[in-house]
This record gives sequence, structure tokens and C-alpha cells, in this order.
Amino acid sequence: MRGIDTMNQNTLKKNPIRLLGLLGFLGLLGLVTGNAGFYGYFGFFAFFAAIGKSDEMLHINLARAGYNAFIVSILGVSAAMAILAITRSLEIAALFFAGIFIAQIGTFLISFYSYEWKGDPA
Repeated sequence: MRGIDTMNQNTLKKNPIRLLGLLGFLGLLGLVTGNAGFYGYFGFFAFFAAIGKSDEMLHINLARAGYNAFIVSILGVSAAMAILAITRSLEIAALFFAGIFIAQIGTFLISFYSYEWKGDPA
């Protein structure tokens, strides 16, 4: 009986990354407000498909990819602050904000998929 309880406990444990799928509902704000920028949130519904069990390699790869994105954000914000101190332009500040966000997400995704493809972390 104890073996069955342990087995059910392990098989019912889901990947907590699935909770990111709830952010997909923010895409509905695009339909209500007419702001097309919210439509990107519909992509978060893909996280509901992450039904596999959480494993250590996934957490290691997420941490490594997050570290790379953090480094990109530190470098990007530093460069943006230096340039904005010289130009003092709000239009350029908005472009930097969007550019740094895109660079963070892109770096995270490329790093994560390359780490998952390689396999064992070095």
C-alpha cells in the first residue's frame, strides 16, 4: 500500500512551469482594449503543454539561461543609461526599453534551447 501512495504522489506532481500558461489570459486584454501588443501573451498558453515531470536538468538549464538573460539586461541597461544621459530623449528611452526586453527574451530562449539540445551541462 505504501508503494502505491508513493507512486501516486510522484506521478501527480506536475511541472510548476505550467503555471506560466495562466499569463496567456492577458492576451484577452488585446481583444478588449484593441492594443495589439497584448496578443503576444497568447504565446504563454503553450506552457500548459509542459505536462512532464519537473527534473533537475530542466531547473539547471533554466537557471543558466536566466543568468545569460540577466547579464544581457545588465549590459543593456548600463548602455541605455549612458546614452540616455547624453541624449535625454524619451523616444530613445522607449526604444531602449523595448530593445532590452526583446534582447532578454531572445537570449533566454536561445540559451535555454541550446542547453536543452546539448544535454549535460559542462
